Amino acid sequence: MIKNKKFLLLTVLAVFSLVLAACGFGGDKSDNSSSSDGKKDSGSKTKELNLAIPSEPPSLHPGLAEDTTSSAILINVFEGLTVSDADGKPTPGIAEDWDISPDKKTYTFKLRDAKWSNGDPVVAGDFEYAWKWALNPENLSAYASIFYPIKGAKDYHNGGSADGVGIKAEDDKTLVVTLENPTPYFLELTGFKTYLPINPKATEANEEWYADAGENYVTNGPYKLSEWKHSDSIVLTKNEDYWDAANVDVDTVNIAMIEKEPTVATNFKSGSLDYIGKPFQTVDLNVIDEFKKDGSLKIKDEASIYWYKFNTKDKIMSNANIRKALTLAIDRQTLIDNVTKGEQKPATGMVPPAIPNFTEDRGYFKDNDVDGAKAALEAGMKELGIKDPKDIKVNISYNTSEGHAAIAQYIQEEWSKKLGISSELDNSEWQVYIDKLKTGDYQIGRMGWVADYLDAYTFLEMFDTAKNGNNQTGWENAQYKELLDKAVAEVDEAKRLEYLKQAEAIGMTEFPVAPIYYYTNLSVVKDGIENLNPNPTGDIHLKDVKMK
Repeated sequence: MIKNKKFLLLTVLAVFSLVLAACGFGGDKSDNSSSSDGKKDSGSKTKELNLAIPSEPPSLHPGLAEDTTSSAILINVFEGLTVSDADGKPTPGIAEDWDISPDKKTYTFKLRDAKWSNGDPVVAGDFEYAWKWALNPENLSAYASIFYPIKGAKDYHNGGSADGVGIKAEDDKTLVVTLENPTPYFLELTGFKTYLPINPKATEANEEWYADAGENYVTNGPYKLSEWKHSDSIVLTKNEDYWDAANVDVDTVNIAMIEKEPTVATNFKSGSLDYIGKPFQTVDLNVIDEFKKDGSLKIKDEASIYWYKFNTKDKIMSNANIRKALTLAIDRQTLIDNVTKGEQKPATGMVPPAIPNFTEDRGYFKDNDVDGAKAALEAGMKELGIKDPKDIKVNISYNTSEGHAAIAQYIQEEWSKKLGISSELDNSEWQVYIDKLKTGDYQIGRMGWVADYLDAYTFLEMFDTAKNGNNQTGWENAQYKELLDKAVAEVDEAKRLEYLKQAEAIGMTEFPVAPIYYYTNLSVVKDGIENLNPNPTGDIHLKDVKMK
């Protein structure tokens, strides 16, 4: 995962305005809060949590969202069949129980009594409707391929019939899902944002139901989307009709949209924000040492990667040896020690060590291999008919962020010093930036990917074909795809793992991406707040947060 935003560059006045706006979110207020039955008791205090995101969420439609900012909201206003716990493991959500057939290809989910925010009961047909909506090729869901483990899903998405899809609501309380092959992480998928249900009545009454807060935005999760001031703020309020409302402690979640990390840090230190860290805004590089010194900085390994994607349709970036040279020339450890400062680990593969069975270094390349980089550059220049490295000029694109800018400046210097290649930096606000990557209007673009589930396939699948909505590099390889297809069909876990590692090895021979580092999650949280930390896939379920 990826992860994501839309915002305007701030003038000094606008920054000041955002500081004031964020300061307007107060702590506890005299109001009504929940009693043990999920209702309000007069005279008690409302518990408010104050957070920030970098920008406007690109989409708050479960079937259209592609990024972590949107996901941070969606998983708290909707609830899927399962919910990932603090370790990233699936636990019961709207499904209170399930049965798995002996061949591990049929899942029968039993739904609990739950309501939509408009009073409708949540039924199995709502899941069938939402999943098939995302698979319908007319709806252009970039994440449709995440349903491909389901029988007939890939065929339907590629123009086939919906009748053959293995998703069936047998009755209001029973959803039966049939898979093409055993999928060990399927229960993790059923908690992912694209697997969230949609209320058919709300969707059919208004095609733009997801564009604003209000009665049209019908949800089934622990929170309701009460207010959405576009490019400014979002307010979530506790859903009193949520099936587990009695255990939801925080009544109101105020989420400011603040693009600049230094502004976020200032607001946290002044007390107007309660938390900084993914999947919300990130800790400013300039205050990491300060938070380390006072002991407030939490550092946690995460199943995610920071990499540079290469546009392989570009004349220069089409050459695998040039891509290899640029990848090998980066001194990642020095970048981590002096720029990111978050105890990340140098990335020398496509799959992070937080993923089971990928903890060891696979030895694809060495960090800061200058000799190897120079040899690859020489080979690439010969293949392209280029005589002098000075004739190679590249463009590094990234979305607006002090952190991404600092990393790009460091890598720009590395390539100049070690390879003699000059580069220009190009930053854009999130929505413009992601459109550039989608349309191929870039040479080298930074991106992060957070695991959708704790399996290596989530990092490798996006490159199965150039048409994959999350690929963006234009790269594809027939042998790579064949290995992924074998891994999907393989029931022997050891053989499946070997196919995945062989596929990764091909990727690290042709370099559609330059892995930079494996993420850690840096966060700071106000005293008196518990359970406000992300799980290994970067999710925070606000229903679990407790405030003293």
